[in-house]
Amino acid sequence: MIQTAITPFKQKLASVLTKKKITVLQINLGKRCNLACNHCHVEAGPKRTEELSPEICQQLIEIIQRFPQIKIVDLTGGAPEMNYGFKPLVEVARATGKQVIVRSNLTIYFEDGFGDLPEYFAKHKVRVVASLPCYLSDNVDKMRGAGVYDDSIKALQWLNQLGYGKEPDLIIDLIYNPQLPKDDKFSLTPNQANLEKDYKQYLQEQFGIIFNNLFAITNLPVGRTKLYLERKKLYAPYLQFLESHFNTGTVEHLMCRDEISIDYLGYVYDCDFNQMMNLPAKSRDGEHLTVAKFLEAGCLDLIDEVQTAAYCYGCTAGGGSSCGGALV
Repeated sequence: MIQTAITPFKQKLASVLTKKKITVLQINLGKRCNLACNHCHVEAGPKRTEELSPEICQQLIEIIQRFPQIKIVDLTGGAPEMNYGFKPLVEVARATGKQVIVRSNLTIYFEDGFGDLPEYFAKHKVRVVASLPCYLSDNVDKMRGAGVYDDSIKALQWLNQLGYGKEPDLIIDLIYNPQLPKDDKFSLTPNQANLEKDYKQYLQEQFGIIFNNLFAITNLPVGRTKLYLERKKLYAPYLQFLESHFNTGTVEHLMCRDEISIDYLGYVYDCDFNQMMNLPAKSRDGEHLTVAKFLEAGCLDLIDEVQTAAYCYGCTAGGGSSCGGALV
């Protein structure tokens, strides 16, 4: 690579990255998880105890009830299902006509106390977005732990039996993450449409599994991915690689523009990655925002400018990357 320094992301943009009207409320319910995946940007795991409090949960319920402009409530974690407030938030969001997304690791259904989840999801017509970073078992187990692939396959078959992937209001999407790089021979996420065909063909032929969409998501240098890259002395080269593939066509579609990301303490961020890197959203007065301040103001549209950092190149490289996969 010829580059030796990273251009500040703001300097790549033709104008300030502005917020649009907020329509997506993404809530990270906490860091409790039954898995400890090596690429997890949240650094979640079985030993983490941080989770939503009853007070913040009630504030979020009020937000969902008071603001019809919110069309999607996107629940993540950790394993969101393991953290306080999960079912109350699902139910209030569905009662107010919003789409609910749960970002599920699939294996949680086989943990004690969580075996009701597939039926619960179907009952409430929850959209399941499930991590399956490869359709081959070796790659999944290397990234997520031994036996995770087999449990994931069983979970997908279970969801299919309940109508997921078949009925129009029972949507199951899968997420692809690339393997973490072993050296500086980096590559962009493969073409999402082509990869989706490969996933669908393999999972149908081998296991009779069907699903709706595949989301191909770039590994952003955040959380455990950042720590891994730093250990391998690949952090700066990876950022340079992402910058060298910056695609201005992705900027209009960035997920941070119409969503707010809330952490388990009630603090507000422009996206989940900023949340994990502790880069808070700011009001037009420069104030750090909380759920309580939105309620006090009676307005969600308090943010003019999205906060950016070098890892934003991960969302804008190649075809772009978001919680909903490729951007262009």
